[in-house]
Amino acid sequence: MPDPHRPTIDFESIPVIDVSSLADPDGPSAECVDRLGEAARGVGFLLIVNHGVADETFSSMHEASQRFFAQPEAVKQQVYIGNSTNHRGYVPVGEEVFAGATPDLKEAFDLSIDLPADHPEYVAGNPLLGPNQWPDVPGFREAVMTYYDEVFTLGSRLLAAFARYLDLDPDTFLGSVTQPPSQLRLIHYPYNPDAEDRPGIGAHTDYEALTLLKPTAPGLEVMNGRGEWIEVPYREDAIVVNIGDLLEVWTNGAFVATSHRVRKVSQERYSYPLFFTVDYDTVVAPLTFSGSHDSAYEPMHSGEHLFAQTAQSFAYLRRRIADGEVALPEGARPLYSLGREHALVGESR
Repeated sequence: MPDPHRPTIDFESIPVIDVSSLADPDGPSAECVDRLGEAARGVGFLLIVNHGVADETFSSMHEASQRFFAQPEAVKQQVYIGNSTNHRGYVPVGEEVFAGATPDLKEAFDLSIDLPADHPEYVAGNPLLGPNQWPDVPGFREAVMTYYDEVFTLGSRLLAAFARYLDLDPDTFLGSVTQPPSQLRLIHYPYNPDAEDRPGIGAHTDYEALTLLKPTAPGLEVMNGRGEWIEVPYREDAIVVNIGDLLEVWTNGAFVATSHRVRKVSQERYSYPLFFTVDYDTVVAPLTFSGSHDSAYEPMHSGEHLFAQTAQSFAYLRRRIADGEVALPEGARPLYSLGREHALVGESR
């Protein structure tokens, strides 16, 4: 009999799910929970509609983002991410490189929960917690944080629904979400007429629990279990959700972090992913639930995993490692060591 928690390998499309019931006081409908869980188990990617994030909230954030990226490079560099000790700020083109890939053809602005400079975690040197760097752009901070808060609330509801699907208490995951370094990235892909035959961003899995992505144009592709790339359809009313490394480990592989990439980015394009994670010191260990199998993963320190993957991807952090200013956590996984494409590579050896 097939294991109901083994991922489907032959998906050829991305499911679209109405999640309006997520906001119901009594919890989401059984149909919504089942559809979300089946998509997470069999595909690892889904489009959600009627998600509750206001159009005006997105429009205000997008307009503020456009104003920031339209500034001269020298102005944007005033909030360069390398000025930060907790990974916040402007990411210029070429700063970020994924395993086996050329530098990404994009620029970005990275932010997260905005803690004060005297917060104990920041003072103690936590590499992912503390204050954001804010550019001198009127209304930018307010518009961006309003969007952050609305999408973060949506991510919390999704995480609770995924727990329900596995017949777990909704707080199984959310109990570790009190002060997480969940990162919102404002990403700008400049117009590039030579981009037709090369990826805009390297194929990868996401390091956190969930990603909630709002793009402004098509270009995203997902790898299925046969190693084929499947296009994610673009819908203005949808948010793209995918499973990250932490949920793959936490669910003992019932949900799989699915490899994805952005291709053929010739037109100007914006992309806004919120990488929803758990508290920095959370130790994520495979759970036991109905239908689960023997543990296939070692427990993972969520914050150290996120920092290790980030440090191996960003040029300024790689320089700090080379100079001995920072070190990777003990037992850090190499880039790209989880997810469906990694499994396929392992099977082919």
